[in-house]
Amino acid sequence: MQPSLNKDKLTGVTYLVGDEETLVSMPGVRPKQRFDEETVAFLDRLAKNLLADRRSREYPDVVTLAFWMRKASLTEIGRQLYEAPGAAYVGRGMAFHIAPSNVPANYMYSLLTGLLTGNANVVKIPSKDFPQVDIINDSVAAALEAMPQMKPYVVLVRYGHEQEINDALSEYADARVIWGGDGTIFEVQKSKLPARAVEVAFADRYSLALIDADAYLAKEDKAAVANDFFNDTYLTDQNACTSPRVVAWTGEKIDEAKREFWTNLHQLLETKYELQPVQAVNKLTSGYLLAAEHADVRKEDMEDNLIVRMAVNHLSDDLMELRDSCGYFFEYTFSSLEELQEICDNTHCQTVSYLGSPEEFAGIARMGVKGVDRIVPMGTTMDFEFLWDGYDLAEMLTRVVRVK
Repeated sequence: MQPSLNKDKLTGVTYLVGDEETLVSMPGVRPKQRFDEETVAFLDRLAKNLLADRRSREYPDVVTLAFWMRKASLTEIGRQLYEAPGAAYVGRGMAFHIAPSNVPANYMYSLLTGLLTGNANVVKIPSKDFPQVDIINDSVAAALEAMPQMKPYVVLVRYGHEQEINDALSEYADARVIWGGDGTIFEVQKSKLPARAVEVAFADRYSLALIDADAYLAKEDKAAVANDFFNDTYLTDQNACTSPRVVAWTGEKIDEAKREFWTNLHQLLETKYELQPVQAVNKLTSGYLLAAEHADVRKEDMEDNLIVRMAVNHLSDDLMELRDSCGYFFEYTFSSLEELQEICDNTHCQTVSYLGSPEEFAGIARMGVKGVDRIVPMGTTMDFEFLWDGYDLAEMLTRVVRVK
């Protein structure tokens, strides 16, 4: 007899893609091999649906998602995965994903990792309404209608904070993936998993941007640099863990580089970004709170509140408790990577983006810090990979069958 979920415990679930019957039967779905041809074909169809939807053009994150799912892209990603000789890589079974509430397209990347590793997937999507979610879900539903054999592997749901539902989904989960703050993780982990299930939890994180002033001044296309930084930060209102909160400068002509960098960014923001009044008030309040708790803090002059730069004389991890969003940055000047050690040593430090030579900043990885899982060029902080937050998701969500 195939295992099935208890319907009585799923009261309150809203089905955005898929239905109750599909979800109830999901624990009995046969896992696929990693990067199964049928799964790749399904995602390629989904990518084409998204790119054909005119609404997608308004949202760069949706277009980026679509390009990530194209067959050519997935083939290259699959080629890079390590496979031991004489081993079969298959999904673990049912994967239960809890998506974050602050990045619209993130739930799809979690779903993609589950599908490509061969699992059947139920994804809890947060209740916050994003236009991107409707666009993506319409394309997912259309792709499933075209390839109904994939329907048992995808269910997208919404529900509140009911632990009973978390209990029901966790009881049969072979893998659980939690995206969100520490509080969300602690709440979900109250629901027990089977003994052999695996779990990946993505906690609260913060990120930094490091800029070599002289390398920046040598750039011919400074507007492109501004656009790269915009994509890392303002595109998600700095809500993504990958979005830099700190901008740290090194080099000789730092003052000149700062003037040009922030001026070019401001010109871009005037055409691409709309700051809400409540966001402006929040940033002002955060600046006052920072000044009250830290000596020698200075608010750098800017012509308006699109960019708030708080100059600090020391990078301590407790600064992140006073961070804000929508264009609120701590700014620091350093001459040695050792000055970054304290803030990078916190396990909540995730991504270091850089502008300059990679060799110049690679030393952070060799300092023995407990934080920093990624060191990437500016403009690529949100580029999703199977190696994320220090976890190898292709490995975590796959069961390896050794054949001798």
